[in-house]
Amino acid sequence: MSVRALAATLILALAGAAAAAADGAPRVLRYAFPVAETGFDPVQISDLYSRTVVAGIFDAPLTFDFLARPPRMKPNTLVAMPEIDAEFRTFTFRVKPGIFFADDPAFQGRKRELVAQDYVYTLKRHYDPRWNSPNLYRLEAVKILGLSELRREVLASKKPFPYDQPVEGVRALDRYTFQVRLAEASPRFHQEVMTDHGNFGAVAREVVEAYGDKIMEHPVGTGAFRLAQWRRSSRIVLERNPGYREQFYDEQAPADDPRSQAIAAQLAGRRMPMLDRVEIAIIEESQPRWLSFLNGQTDLMERLPNEFAPAVIPNDRLAPNLARRGITMERTPLVDITLAALFNQDDPVVGGYTPEKVALRRAIALAYDSDQEIRLVRKSQAIPAQTAVAPLTFGYNPALKTTMSDHDPARAMALLDLYGYVDRDGDGWRERPDGSPLVLEYATQPDQVSRQLAELWEKNMKAVGLKMVFKVAKWPENLKASRAGKLMMWGVAWAATTPDGDTFLALAYGPNKGGANHSRFALPAFDALYEKQKAMPDGAERQQTIEEASKLMVAYVPYKLSSHRIATDLMHPWVIGFRRNPFVREFYKYLDVDPALRDKEVK
Repeated sequence: MSVRALAATLILALAGAAAAAADGAPRVLRYAFPVAETGFDPVQISDLYSRTVVAGIFDAPLTFDFLARPPRMKPNTLVAMPEIDAEFRTFTFRVKPGIFFADDPAFQGRKRELVAQDYVYTLKRHYDPRWNSPNLYRLEAVKILGLSELRREVLASKKPFPYDQPVEGVRALDRYTFQVRLAEASPRFHQEVMTDHGNFGAVAREVVEAYGDKIMEHPVGTGAFRLAQWRRSSRIVLERNPGYREQFYDEQAPADDPRSQAIAAQLAGRRMPMLDRVEIAIIEESQPRWLSFLNGQTDLMERLPNEFAPAVIPNDRLAPNLARRGITMERTPLVDITLAALFNQDDPVVGGYTPEKVALRRAIALAYDSDQEIRLVRKSQAIPAQTAVAPLTFGYNPALKTTMSDHDPARAMALLDLYGYVDRDGDGWRERPDGSPLVLEYATQPDQVSRQLAELWEKNMKAVGLKMVFKVAKWPENLKASRAGKLMMWGVAWAATTPDGDTFLALAYGPNKGGANHSRFALPAFDALYEKQKAMPDGAERQQTIEEASKLMVAYVPYKLSSHRIATDLMHPWVIGFRRNPFVREFYKYLDVDPALRDKEVK
């Protein structure tokens, strides 16, 4: 950095500090989740909302630049990017000295420095059967030497996990250096795992041992925030971690993005985090969530509810009455896939690989109208999905067309007739080929969007003579039941944490049952393609392999894939610095709020 640039940075930093000192008001960001959290232990969670909170509390070794497009990795708690051997099997990470965990009674009054062994311990915890990690599949897929074998020994012996036992695949070389060794090449291991604060942020062993089974309630990390208050399924409050290391805003905006350029200039040199608190309310119904934003009770409307899109963003432009209030909008692909239905392959009705079972799932997929879902329920805030792989990730092909987006009730009925799913007793509903009742049981939630989707499902299935019933439960309950393989069908979404299509292929990889693979799908031909692409560097050959695997998902239909969603976020004028980065969960770490402007506008 030049002397002039350094001086400008210091001036901006001092000006920001002076402004904060002058007004004296706490800088608080208030926003809402549409779905309740499940808890705050990185090893035990997999849902988006819990991970969004946890990502602000814990630190992974690497992170993504908040403003950079295309996405760019950079060190987070490391002194530099990891050293990677030529075979993509050995990764060496050097932790920056002088980073400390937030104070907690578990440390008995001592300042606790982050060391290499904390990352070793954190990775090992995912293999400990006690914690039933839903993200273990991500580590087992890269085959860390010795850890899966150790887990199997623990399961067989029913003894506690031996954390102190040396393992070839993950070890601390010295106080600040740890190394991960893999059985097979994995060119993107550091990107897929070591950028994820929400699941692989460093956890201190003392904290886990102090709180035991209550660890979901006691997150203690080295991140910018700490948990100040939690009323389950109601309210979450994060507060600035007073012991957070010196880190200054230095995000790099693209040259062709004037909005990000302006943010980078405005916030350059500010010490992070700039917020004193983040207050998150759980507001499941979209109407009160929207009104809380409109009335200034929340500062940020993350992901405008679909039903308000026609009035709030007609023709994808902010309505003039809102623009006059200084409200701004941000419209970005979510980098996700909506699974209109997962089909549990262990279920005797919809699961299986024989021709008649595959035909049933294909017929259901053809009978379901994804276009209506996008137009009527999502108010055109999505694009049709041809495969599971989402835009903005490697492996996505915008020119690829498959039958997954087709709506063809005539073909659906022809398939059902051909494979013996016919109405034998004249009651208007089809039976199974053996004459037994055919009832599709679909798990759903009590919120408005879920109700609308259930109505669409019922209408579409009735049109082809398929009887469908609905089981309503809270989202966390459905998630738990789905992981355990207890649901026949369920609609859910899956979002990427890194810009790579592997995230979406993982949904169908056999060894991921109970983790990403909620459908419990297991097809050797697919698994072979998944493993092949995982070992390849990015390039045309890997792209082709991803597409081959994607087409098998379309053919066997472990999921009815419907859409890739588009998020529209709205901000009041006192929110400073917001851009949606789909690979940065802890976005609030990069924001500021002007309390004086908020007080002036909200009366």
